[in-house]
Amino acid sequence: MSLLEVRGLKKHFPIRTGVFKRTTGYIYAVDDVSFDVEKGETMGLVGESGGGKSTVGRTILRLTEATGGGVTFEDIDVMKASRSEMNILRKDMQIVFQDPYASLNPRMRVRDIVGEGLKIHGVGTEAERKKRVAELLDTVGLNSEHAERYPHEFSGGQRQRIGIARALALNPKLIVLDEPVSALDVSIRAQVLNLLEDLQDEFGLTYLFVSHDLSVVKHISDRVAVMYLGKIVEISDSAVLYDMPQHPYTEALLSAVPIPDPHTERSRRRIVLEGDVPSPANPPKGCVFHPRCPRAQEICTTAMPRLVPTGDAGPRHEVACYFPARFPDGKRTVSGEPFTEALPEQQS
Repeated sequence: MSLLEVRGLKKHFPIRTGVFKRTTGYIYAVDDVSFDVEKGETMGLVGESGGGKSTVGRTILRLTEATGGGVTFEDIDVMKASRSEMNILRKDMQIVFQDPYASLNPRMRVRDIVGEGLKIHGVGTEAERKKRVAELLDTVGLNSEHAERYPHEFSGGQRQRIGIARALALNPKLIVLDEPVSALDVSIRAQVLNLLEDLQDEFGLTYLFVSHDLSVVKHISDRVAVMYLGKIVEISDSAVLYDMPQHPYTEALLSAVPIPDPHTERSRRRIVLEGDVPSPANPPKGCVFHPRCPRAQEICTTAMPRLVPTGDAGPRHEVACYFPARFPDGKRTVSGEPFTEALPEQQS
């Protein structure tokens, strides 16, 4: 059962220039993104920096207003919800931000930071909120006496635990984790990831996990969606994606993930993509990846292929590519006839 449904989500930021700040173009940060997140699962959203991953998370929560598309949370149309309806929805949809140093108000004590949501939504008396804050700090591995301290008195890992406690305060159903461990040391990353998994099991949480680190995503995600230049190019169960990537961009990303085995690491082939990531203000026509794709052909310049089942691993593995690594019959391909099932109607 899908807890969250995203359909054709778009976020285009206007480019304003000149004295009168006229709109001269748009940055296509998120462009026609669709996926589902089922109750109790962790959906990973990966890709290079600037690909639109964090914007997807913020737009789903309406921290950033969408340009188009729809978001449904438990049969509620999030995009059409009024301000009062969104206030109610926010109890069930929370976020943990990337930077644990910038996401906490330095002038507020921890008890006020963690308990702010409880106060805003009028949950309990002051004494009950104080008790709830102490319970939350204990849940994330901190002590109750930490409630009287300020953020600058904590390490990065401890600050991120405070951010997680804040997100848990209202018993949400969905938490968007926006690069929650990217600013932390490796040893602290493991602690925070294990904490998130334990909390998911204990409270039945659903995660949208945004990250550029594929090794972290593999560890925590049930399914993974790969984004490039504002579009999802492949989506699959985590194990299948890492064992049998179909899109050339996914193959290149996975080839860059280090393997803790020197013999295997030396023998495998690293795929190095040529050129730079195109500007989201002027994305390529056709498939957005074709200027850097080693398998690109003329048809790739005409229209963006849509996500379709690959056939190799069932309907949960979809790829947006005319020339995926494997056709549905299992044969490898780098040339020849395009994957005709992936051909969309010509776009203007």
